[in-house]
Amino acid sequence: MRLIPSVLILALLASAAVAKPPLREVREIDDQLMMIAIADEIRKSCKGIDARFLRGIAELNGLKSKAKSLGYSSSEIDEYATSKSEKARMRSKAESWLASQGVKANDKASLCSFGKAQMAGGTYIGSLLR
Repeated sequence: MRLIPSVLILALLASAAVAKPPLREVREIDDQLMMIAIADEIRKSCKGIDARFLRGIAELNGLKSKAKSLGYSSSEIDEYATSKSEKARMRSKAESWLASQGVKANDKASLCSFGKAQMAGGTYIGSLLR
């Protein structure tokens, strides 16, 4: 009889040990998604700057694969990617990051200059643009 409670306790401890944080807390995924979102905003805001769509799709698929390898289900990934609250949080995070780079996200000239500098510098964001 003592064995059953012990087994239950061990099962609960094991499930707690493998609990995953929300995807927004997985920095390598969240930060890279933010960079992709910034590149997309630059593309939409700036004449003469286009996206490297196939590269962007490949990067997004890579993020999804990474999340799956960390144990996240397709539904968890889709919820993270489509959630209105997550999109709002990501916009705020991106605007803060851009401000730390001296860029005003709502100033097209500033954003476009930044995009051109990213392309010239061969950065991750720049690699998503042409």
